[in-house]
Amino acid sequence: MATLKLRDVRKSFGSVEVIKGVDLDIEDGEFVVFVGPSGCGKSTLLRMISGLEDITSGTLEIDGQVVNDLPPKARGIAMVFQSYAIFPHMTVRENVAFGLTIAGASKKEKEEKVAEAARVLQMEHLLDRRPSQLSGGQRQRVAIGRAIVRKPKVFLFDEPLSNLDAALRMDMRMEIGRLHAQLDATMVYVTHDQVEAMTLADKIVVLKDGRVMQVGTPMELFHEPANLFVAGFLGAPSMNFLEVEVSGRDAERARVSNSALEAIDVAHKGRIEGPGQAILGIRPQHVSAVAAGRGMLHGQVNMAERLGTETVVDMTLKDGSKFIAAFDEDKVFERGESIDLTFAPERAHLFAPGEVKGAVH
Repeated sequence: MATLKLRDVRKSFGSVEVIKGVDLDIEDGEFVVFVGPSGCGKSTLLRMISGLEDITSGTLEIDGQVVNDLPPKARGIAMVFQSYAIFPHMTVRENVAFGLTIAGASKKEKEEKVAEAARVLQMEHLLDRRPSQLSGGQRQRVAIGRAIVRKPKVFLFDEPLSNLDAALRMDMRMEIGRLHAQLDATMVYVTHDQVEAMTLADKIVVLKDGRVMQVGTPMELFHEPANLFVAGFLGAPSMNFLEVEVSGRDAERARVSNSALEAIDVAHKGRIEGPGQAILGIRPQHVSAVAAGRGMLHGQVNMAERLGTETVVDMTLKDGSKFIAAFDEDKVFERGESIDLTFAPERAHLFAPGEVKGAVH
């Protein structure tokens, strides 16, 4: 295991700066997930940690040692790639042992470490097969096994499950979570899949345009997003954003309303300065349908998706804005039906219009 520290880490390709001053602490044994939209710099940042990309400026420390100029093999890391990167002409046993073979390990050491990795990953029965005889999930286990035998200080994962179908992704997600608990290892994981981030991470790092938008536990980011970008990026369906008018405020709460929303008091957490325009965020899961005339929000149903354990409703509010509601039960709604919604004001979020805006995913 190991700690990592990044201080004002930057990366430029020619005149284009793609990582713009990242500061981050990763503790011993933590599972940290980098998330963000395509092109935000998450894979580049991971490759800088691994040594596959040079650091333009700033410092990277592993266990207190600055490793900016160390080659990948000297950093005590092992990386698992999206493409598996296993050799088709070798057996599983030979693929898992490849790093040890290059390092000149003895036959006995290779046998012991390969056997241990195979036991941990429950793939003893696969050791004599070739990659062409394996499923996608089994190939990914081989790639992870090759990392395990090296006993690295840090495991790095670059979107390792993106090539798998939905069922296999869930299985391998559980497998990686179990592996982290069993090895008690420091792991850094890149994904575009927020389900992976929310279920695997001790700590999530949300990136946008090469900058860190927020760092925190999954529930901290879900319930207390620092800005519009984080609020809109995490959560499925995405958070609803409504333009509202602030008519008054005190030290803690602000009075907001619009033509579709009854006036309510919402905690502003210092984000707004006085009367004027603001953005109100409401998660689809935090609303309830109520009898006509008793709601805080009023609209009309465009479409309802009944998913068995959940019903997701696309609706248009009285002011013409779109709104998504998600109910944790099987409900029937007809197209064109009027619908009234209520929610607890303390579960809403208020943002200043000038904050970093989120992307709809």
